[in-house]
Amino acid sequence: MGDGPQGDALIEISVLPHPYFTRKGDDIYLDLPISLKEAVLGAKVKVPTTSGAVTVAVPKWSSTGRVLRLKGRGVPRSDGSKGDQYVTLKLMLPQKTDPKLEAFMAEWQPAADSPRQSMGV
Repeated sequence: MGDGPQGDALIEISVLPHPYFTRKGDDIYLDLPISLKEAVLGAKVKVPTTSGAVTVAVPKWSSTGRVLRLKGRGVPRSDGSKGDQYVTLKLMLPQKTDPKLEAFMAEWQPAADSPRQSMGV
């Protein structure tokens, strides 16, 4: 360029972390908050992807940590295929207290199995 000598141009690129997407290889990871009702009864919910929102079915009785795979919603590869997007469900209780929910839980008699049963406590 101009009258300077010819040579290589060195360019440094910095990529800031995304607020809710994480990339590992060609795959994209996302933690998705879901409500108690969506977790227990199942629901169709919108999930953000790098190419726009898609609707996904949350299965009934989903717990925090359950992972849903969105095939082909990851990063494009050199061969034309794409990685996947993995959605980890995170159960979130309502932000405001709900007296009806509290009353229901006080009366509810859960099944005998404890979520800590496998830990021997």
